[in-house]
Amino acid sequence: MSLLAIRDLHAEVAGFEILRGVDLEVRSGEVHALMGPNGSGKSTLAHVLMGRHDYRVTAGSVTIDGVELLELPTWQRAARGLFVAMQYPVEVAGVPVADLLGAAIRARGDQRDGFDVAAIAGRVQAEATRVGVPVDLLPRGVNAEFSGGEQKRMETLQLAVLEPAFAVLDEIDSGLDVDALRDVSRRIEAMTVERNLGVLAITHYARLLTELRPDRVHVLMGGRIVTSGGPELAQDLERTGYEGLATQLGVQELTLEQPSAPDPFAEPGF
Repeated sequence: MSLLAIRDLHAEVAGFEILRGVDLEVRSGEVHALMGPNGSGKSTLAHVLMGRHDYRVTAGSVTIDGVELLELPTWQRAARGLFVAMQYPVEVAGVPVADLLGAAIRARGDQRDGFDVAAIAGRVQAEATRVGVPVDLLPRGVNAEFSGGEQKRMETLQLAVLEPAFAVLDEIDSGLDVDALRDVSRRIEAMTVERNLGVLAITHYARLLTELRPDRVHVLMGGRIVTSGGPELAQDLERTGYEGLATQLGVQELTLEQPSAPDPFAEPGF
């Protein structure tokens, strides 16, 4: 049993604080959903967890089984068992997914049986079938001219082959039609059972959670988790909306807006 623990996490971009004390725990085999309005800090949390260089952590801790991740570069965080499926996956021109995954597995020093070149290629083929990635995409560069749905299926394929301890899914439902959402969600849910994967799914909408059934739901507003509950919390949000929930909770700040730079050509006021 592993534990991803986020404690009092504060982070800023260009001197503007976005995360303002986030506390969250995810255990092996659990699915946690993180919901919130645009501009509340959800994607920032994903970036900070994986070590994006232009986000500066000013306080707090992120650990897997007691090992501090914030002191590690991105590749070592991945080697420790953290995976982030990005909201906007990047294109890796000229690098097929089997080559990419082979390089990632070698970089983390994994010597388990089943991770040689032939075995990785076989697993990629098997996972492509399972999550509905067309086989003609496999020899192409990762995400090279892929549709939004194909990109998210490819992210899920990578997740399945790498077998991390924890996966952060940043709006993996974005761009998916009904069939793709079902395929991706069911594969991720199966990993929580088959491989004890812990999941933090960032999403706006309850539709993802009808397929990827969460153990806990958290709501982020203004850079803080303002409430947590069971799956019924997502259904409550469908009825009340974020503004309605904020009114119930007495939350004043739903989103974060970075102050604009002063206009040097504005009237001085005197």
